[in-house]
Amino acid sequence: MTGPGMKGGGMEDPVAKGAAMGGAWEHYVDSRPYPDPAAEAPATRFDAHASTGRLMLRRFLRHRLAVLGALFLGLSYLSLPFVDFLVPYGANDRDVEHLYAPPQGIHLFHDGQFIGPFVYPTTGRPDLKDYRWRYETDSSRPMPLQFLCPGAPYRFLGLVESRLRLVCPPPGASLHLLGTDRLGRDMLSRLAIGAQLSLTVGLLGIAVSFTIGITLGGMAGYFGGWIDAGVQRLSEILKSLPELPLWLALSAAVPAQWSPVTVFLCISVILGLLDWPSLARAVRSRFLALREEDFVMAAELMGASPARIIRRHLLPNFASHLLASATLSIPAMILGETALSFLGLGLRPPATSWGVMLNDAQNLMAVETYPWVSLPMLPVILVVLSFNFFGDGLRDALDPYHGD
Repeated sequence: MTGPGMKGGGMEDPVAKGAAMGGAWEHYVDSRPYPDPAAEAPATRFDAHASTGRLMLRRFLRHRLAVLGALFLGLSYLSLPFVDFLVPYGANDRDVEHLYAPPQGIHLFHDGQFIGPFVYPTTGRPDLKDYRWRYETDSSRPMPLQFLCPGAPYRFLGLVESRLRLVCPPPGASLHLLGTDRLGRDMLSRLAIGAQLSLTVGLLGIAVSFTIGITLGGMAGYFGGWIDAGVQRLSEILKSLPELPLWLALSAAVPAQWSPVTVFLCISVILGLLDWPSLARAVRSRFLALREEDFVMAAELMGASPARIIRRHLLPNFASHLLASATLSIPAMILGETALSFLGLGLRPPATSWGVMLNDAQNLMAVETYPWVSLPMLPVILVVLSFNFFGDGLRDALDPYHGD
């Protein structure tokens, strides 16, 4: 039987060809070396040799906004212990000759000649016609900045008293890169020092919230029964209360004569006490599903206590959601403290935070005339966006096998 591809230059039968050669089969040997596994393409979720950590890191690095957010937050938190050294003024140092002074610039060249970092002296005078301060710059006198110089005293890490600062204004001049407020306090220095309270209030609040939420939610999901019913009713009551008025009521109950540190701790606890119901519900629903798994039953048959089962077997299976929830909940804590301090019911002077600084922005006339007093809004926006981007990327990275 013949047909196309069988004779006359068509496709040959490999069996017939092998038989015609006396049973000797034709083999092809590739002369190229065996590929090096280290030179292969980056690991994907289909790469059997890639560890879970490598897949998570690669997935996170692909989220560029998350990487930028992580870098910004990392630099912000790492600089908190050193802000007093980095800024030229203390949080409450007043310059009575520069009230509502506009932002200054740092220059390098004067009349075409390189001098180094310097500022021009400014002189303020009241404008009784427009009821505002006017400042004039003397561009004929460059005044070089001083570095690693003695300044106003502060306590390094809250323990050791020091006067050393990275940069200081030259004698007879000022250094207000972001201007001053109504009392002549440097805005840049107060923003940096205020970050110590504004950024850490979220961490303390999350610690309180997660401790309560994981404990109550885990007990409700694992034990069920009346414990589950009690936790559910308590969380429903708290969720039904209007959040902002409740914050205001609890914050107003804090005595005004308490120290700023005590008020700060109270605000952190208040924010944490009101934020746990959502987390407790998530933990409960997850535990209800996990407690029926075989590994939980095996641990129970081996005599493991409920606390050990929850701590060693259930929570690790829920860790990715907890980490993502933490990074997304911290911005809510920061915004809560900022709102309370803005309304005068959170942190109070002489404490310095972004919310306390924004309290001056309630005067719309001052904001219109001196817009730099509303600058504390900028770090709040940047930190909240960075946490949201970081949490979004972390949530994707902790589940590297879902999509690619």
